[in-house]
Amino acid sequence: MGSNSTWTQKQNKLFENALAIYDKDTPDRWHNLARAVGGKTAEEVKRHYEMLVEDLQGIESGQTEVPEASMRTSTAPEQQKHDDPLHYVIENSR
Repeated sequence: MGSNSTWTQKQNKLFENALAIYDKDTPDRWHNLARAVGGKTAEEVKRHYEMLVEDLQGIESGQTEVPEASMRTSTAPEQQKHDDPLHYVIENSR
């Protein structure tokens, strides 16, 4: 399937939760994440993570706009970034 595989909302949430558990120092991290998400290979999970990191870097540098769905409140973008659990997890797992 590779990096073009579709991720459901449920899988994304499971992925987010698993990232908080399996940090960069976890042995077999990608296999553990894949098992937690279900229906994805370790390679798909790793690529999904890499794409999220790329998106985050683009948003932080101003090269990528924040997706409309992410604009849940009228909170300032800098505050949204710090309130977003996925941002926190990714920042702390790099």
